[in-house]
Amino acid sequence: MQKSDAQAFSRALLNWFSLHGRKDFPWQQNKTPYRVWVSEIMLQQTRVTTVVPYYLRFMRAFPGIADLAAADVDQVLHHWSGLGYYARARNLHQAAMMIMEMHGGRFPEKYEQVLALPGVGESTAGAILSLALGQHHAILDGNVKRVLARVFLVDGWPGKAAVQKELWKLSRALAPVEHVQAYNQAIMDLGATLCVRGKANCKSCPLRRLCAAYQGDCVVDYPSPKPSRVLPRRSVQMLLVMNQQGQVLLEKRPPAGIWGGLWSFPELAMEENASRWLQARFAARDVKIKNLPARRHSFSHFHLHVHPRLILLQKPGWQVLDSGGQVWYNLSQTQKRGLAAPVQQLLRELKEELK
Repeated sequence: MQKSDAQAFSRALLNWFSLHGRKDFPWQQNKTPYRVWVSEIMLQQTRVTTVVPYYLRFMRAFPGIADLAAADVDQVLHHWSGLGYYARARNLHQAAMMIMEMHGGRFPEKYEQVLALPGVGESTAGAILSLALGQHHAILDGNVKRVLARVFLVDGWPGKAAVQKELWKLSRALAPVEHVQAYNQAIMDLGATLCVRGKANCKSCPLRRLCAAYQGDCVVDYPSPKPSRVLPRRSVQMLLVMNQQGQVLLEKRPPAGIWGGLWSFPELAMEENASRWLQARFAARDVKIKNLPARRHSFSHFHLHVHPRLILLQKPGWQVLDSGGQVWYNLSQTQKRGLAAPVQQLLRELKEELK
């Protein structure tokens, strides 16, 4: 790539950003590496409009690295509940503790050190250091990939290693040494607002004269979509076990896997007998089980079909638990526990039904 081409590309983006860029997000005010880091992790695979209220609540609860590191992981997951991809929250918490231990509580300012933090990849590390500190680093999030694939006609799905390698080469060649902070924000904003998936707003795009896909009238063909596949389906029973005090039984899920570390209802495979489970767990006989409407929750790699069963325990002695991984959840009081979105929804429905 000619130096003049790279300069024309960055100049067009920067001119557009000065007039039309997004500059009012909460993490863009009072910028620090910590504030930008939290925003970048939240923005992974999540829309900005969804992130803003979560970010504001999270920063009120954990205004600094020390606050986040000192918090119990349940508190962190509680403030992440509903945002999805919960490994991000666990990684944030773990990384905060690492920063306290290895960097004296100060967010590291060297690329290799930031990259070593749990949950931080090359693009995220570059974004944090360029946006917060103005360091010269390229980025390659989904929006940037789309812009570069269209402007330079990069064939293939960006998830493939060879395609990603080509996109990184372009991104590094284009990122200017000066004004890289504004440039990186500009190219992300362009992909998020104009060069969107589906019908791009090419008429308003500052890069249309440089864009090979626009010139060739093939913008919709780039980037190549991920090869389609039919997602498998899994079905589970969720047992909403309620004691005489109106409390619901929750169990803490293992750290790994879906909803890792969150509190959820006991689950059974569809072929398992809920009455036998109740008898083994609570010595409960002849308990009425009410089937609630089934619902589906989709993950990136499968669809989960949830079949809730409402169970009301009658004897007071049945509320005794022996395991620290279980708790009786009080529906009438807000508790700081990490709950997956479907669990939150079922708890809300249960509370309404019992009014």
